[in-house]
Amino acid sequence: MVFVDTSALYALLDRDDAHHQEAAHTFAHLLRRRVRLHTHAYVVVESLALVQGRLGMEAARVLVHDLLGVVRVAPVDEGLHRAALTATLASGRREVSLVDWTSFLYMRQREIQMAFAYDNLFWEQGFKPVQAEDHG
Repeated sequence: MVFVDTSALYALLDRDDAHHQEAAHTFAHLLRRRVRLHTHAYVVVESLALVQGRLGMEAARVLVHDLLGVVRVAPVDEGLHRAALTATLASGRREVSLVDWTSFLYMRQREIQMAFAYDNLFWEQGFKPVQAEDHG
């Protein structure tokens, strides 16, 4: 199982993103290998707002229909939401968002170790970056 973060989804869609080529290669490899891809609803909200605002509605459609169409999107229940709120406030770190804490807690609950992400906060939390070679 691999967690899919906003940073990877955005890199897939923005050809000017520094990670675009690597993301496209990694995503294609994960799909070929039929790796189970997971995310949660807050990543969808964050990604759609970012893509819609920066790249436009056509990119938003590609995100929703093509990219998220192959990712299991879990709802965020009240318990996870409250735990992420608590972690956000307790951390005292401005750069770590509610969506980030939700992701970290979601991954720990489901014992997901690998993240398809370009956000160093995942590595700080002890998760491992996914690369095409990891599943080959």
